[in-house]
Amino acid sequence: MTADQIRQEVIRIAIKNHAGHIAPSLSCVDILYVLYYEIMNENDYFILSKAHGGYGLYAILAQKGLIPKDKWENFELPGCVERIPKYGIEAGCGSLGHGLPMAVGLAWALKLQNRPGRIFCLVGDGECQEGTTWESLMFACHHKLDNLHIIIDRNGLQAMEFCKDVINMNLTSRFAAFGTEPVECYGHNHEYLKITLNRRTEAQPIVSICNTIKGYGLQCAENVPKFHFRVPTEDELSQTNT
Repeated sequence: MTADQIRQEVIRIAIKNHAGHIAPSLSCVDILYVLYYEIMNENDYFILSKAHGGYGLYAILAQKGLIPKDKWENFELPGCVERIPKYGIEAGCGSLGHGLPMAVGLAWALKLQNRPGRIFCLVGDGECQEGTTWESLMFACHHKLDNLHIIIDRNGLQAMEFCKDVINMNLTSRFAAFGTEPVECYGHNHEYLKITLNRRTEAQPIVSICNTIKGYGLQCAENVPKFHFRVPTEDELSQTNT
C-alpha cells in the first residue's frame, strides 16, 4: 500500500463515519508511512504525541493487521488516540506536551536496561509552546538519549488557528540551543524523509523538523483552519482532488 492509498483511505473512512480531525492526520501521513514501512524495526517504538492526527496511524496499523479491519472501517476507535497496546499504540497523548515526556522516559528506560531499539516521537508544532516539551528535551540531552528521535510536524496550524508563535519561532535554533543538531526537510517527500529519519547521532537526541501542509492531499482542506475537525461537504469534495 502506498502513502497516497493510505491518505485516500483516511479521507474515505473519516467521511463515511462523519469523523473529524482529517486535516491534522493528513499532514503526517507521509512521515508515518516512511517510519512504518522504511525505518522502524521490531525493537523500535513509536509515540504519536499529536494525538488528534491519528487516522493515518490507524490506517497503517490496520493494514499491518494490528487493528482489526472492521474496527477501522467502522471507526470504532477514539478520535483522539488513546493507549491500546494490543493495537500497537504505546501512549495516549490528548493533552499537548504529554507525548515527548513519555518518549523520553521510554528511551531512558531502554538505556538503563541496555536494550536495543529507538524511540520515535511525532510532535505537533503547537506543542512547542508547552513547557513540558522543553523540560523533557533538557532531560533527554542531559542523559545523552541518542536512541530518541523527535519529529516535529510543522504545519503552522494549531486547532483552528494559525500557530503564529511557532511560525515566528526559529525552531531549528531553539532545538540546537539545547545541544541537538536538528535537520529540516519537506515532510511530503519520501526520499528526504528516509534520509532525515534514518539519521543516527552520538550522545544526543535526534531532531527532525518536517515542514508539512495541514490537510495535504485534500485540496479544499489544505492550510484551511476550519477543517481541523470539520468534515468536508459533498459540494466541497466535488471541487477538489485527493
